[in-house]
Amino acid sequence: MSDAERPRAVSEAPLTIEEPRLATRHRSRRRRLPRQVVVALPLALAGLVSLLVSGNALRPFDRVITIEARMASKSDYFKDPEVRRLLLEHNIRVDIRRLGSRGIATQSLTGMDVVFPSGQPAAKQILNRQPHSVRSVRPFVTPLVLGTFRDYADTLVRAGVATPQPVTGDGGTLYYDLDMRKFMTLLDGTVKGRATGDQDGDGRAERADTWNGIGFDRTAGRSNSGRVLVRTSSVCESNSAGTYLSILAFVANGDTTPGAGRADQARAAADAGRVARTIKPLLNLQGMWADEQADSYFSDLGESIAPISLIYEHQYLAHQLDYEKRYHRQDHGRVLLYPTPYALTEPQLISLSDDGDKLVQVIETDAELRRRAMELGFRVRSSGEDGTSEQLNTYLRGNGIQVPTPNRDRTKVYEPDLDVLEKIITYVGSCPPPDTDAP
Repeated sequence: MSDAERPRAVSEAPLTIEEPRLATRHRSRRRRLPRQVVVALPLALAGLVSLLVSGNALRPFDRVITIEARMASKSDYFKDPEVRRLLLEHNIRVDIRRLGSRGIATQSLTGMDVVFPSGQPAAKQILNRQPHSVRSVRPFVTPLVLGTFRDYADTLVRAGVATPQPVTGDGGTLYYDLDMRKFMTLLDGTVKGRATGDQDGDGRAERADTWNGIGFDRTAGRSNSGRVLVRTSSVCESNSAGTYLSILAFVANGDTTPGAGRADQARAAADAGRVARTIKPLLNLQGMWADEQADSYFSDLGESIAPISLIYEHQYLAHQLDYEKRYHRQDHGRVLLYPTPYALTEPQLISLSDDGDKLVQVIETDAELRRRAMELGFRVRSSGEDGTSEQLNTYLRGNGIQVPTPNRDRTKVYEPDLDVLEKIITYVGSCPPPDTDAP
């Protein structure tokens, strides 16, 4: 039997080749934290404990209340970044609609949570319109003042109308007392005669009621033939202009509030009409400007815009504090005239809703918000009587700002009753009558 025919004892199986296996490192089931996480973990835990203790752990999840507000010039306070930050700590944000105080008092307040008129006449009108008692607060006060420039103030001193307040140090005083009775004789547009206009005997015949007529060119070495005027906001809308009008009316009425003590409404109205006719020329010459006076006064072109502007004391003090912070000196070019008699404005925050109540409560109770008001130049009511705040004076001294000195003549102007004041404002400003039916 040949080899080819011989049976095979074992069948040939197919050849199988296994793939090589790669050896891998044995993984540990326990993972290590990165070193930076280990270092930061104790700090994170300490922060969490602090938040839990203070009650702020869930603050990011708290609902922020948006307060719909209508405000006049004191909206500056609520626009301050620090005030906004402090209010957010109470979960409150204020959405401001700017309007003059009288405009707030005479227009519809539908949809508003709070209003913040700058003075008491407008506040009283608003409160009288409410169907029930509402919550309100008067957090601070500020005097009405006239902002001017040093050469013009010194010209008024030369004319015997103003008196510089005492000051220690260089640079001259920042503050002057203004005799309103004498000052009003410069506002009436009446020619006083050559004797007053020709004070140095040079034969010039300028009118006494021009700046050159009372010696501006001789005091400043510059010329201004314009009339002596005060630039104000619209008396039909603005608390500052209405308060200034009250000062003029008080002086024109023999240092007596028009209509005061008149039980007879007809006689009170007669007083209002007589005084309004007397003081109308003192304001009509100004053009009834309706913009914000402080913005113009503190601008680089302030002196070119108007020699004298009606502003609030807090606006001037806030400017000086900011100026000192930026330039490490006071702004000696801009100065204040304090009228005698004087008027103190009392802004009033009035709530019109439950959310408004929360804002009023915070303004009443938060010490940091009161302190911030002082840092913005306001005289916080809780720190002194009639706005004479020793806390503010101390703060000004500590920041290198001269402190104003109260005039010895402390005659204070009180606004007329609402009906009398409304008649004077309407006549002097030719204002449309208020919409007393507005909700």
